[in-house]
Amino acid sequence: MAKAILYDSTLCVGCRQCEEACSTRWKLPYDEKIAAEEKLSSHKLTAVRTFGEKFSRKLCMNCIDPACASVCPVAALQKTAAGPVVYDESRCMGCRYCMVACPFQVPTYEWNARLPKVAKCDLCSEWSHGGVTRCSEACPTGSTITGERDAMIAEAKKRLAEKPGEYFQKIYGLEEAGGTSVLVIAAVPFEQIGYNTEAPRPR
Repeated sequence: MAKAILYDSTLCVGCRQCEEACSTRWKLPYDEKIAAEEKLSSHKLTAVRTFGEKFSRKLCMNCIDPACASVCPVAALQKTAAGPVVYDESRCMGCRYCMVACPFQVPTYEWNARLPKVAKCDLCSEWSHGGVTRCSEACPTGSTITGERDAMIAEAKKRLAEKPGEYFQKIYGLEEAGGTSVLVIAAVPFEQIGYNTEAPRPR
């Protein structure tokens, strides 16, 4: 079974410990200036975004049928059975088709590097067989959890059913872009906290 993340925006307090844990995993710099950045970049692979008193996270959705992998002419991006979409920099020729194809504007490029590569979250792919992502491990409120995709869907449905007045009654990622390995639940319609609700299905 494939791994997935469930992100519950209603539990997120904007502490950004997920960001710091992600940066540590990728050996990327992280300081107050980077923490204040609310967008993805080659040095920030997940970003907590603020919308008034509400928060959301942006990271690679690790789509079930990823557009980035489908357009890559050298198979540098590949979907794995375990859930992550992984990147092989040794294959990449820098065409950046993946950046154009992604409906979530996720892959970033090391524009200033001498030998640039694409950067994106891969759900901590080295932990895909039984572990949890670093962001889930670091989250102090349970806003981000990792598990089998079916179990994460069941947990999301359970939360929506138990507290219908506290949630917008939809799971983001069930159908968007043909389904994703990052699922989101929130108190408000997803477009209000920065999610693309018109992501096309793969052809």
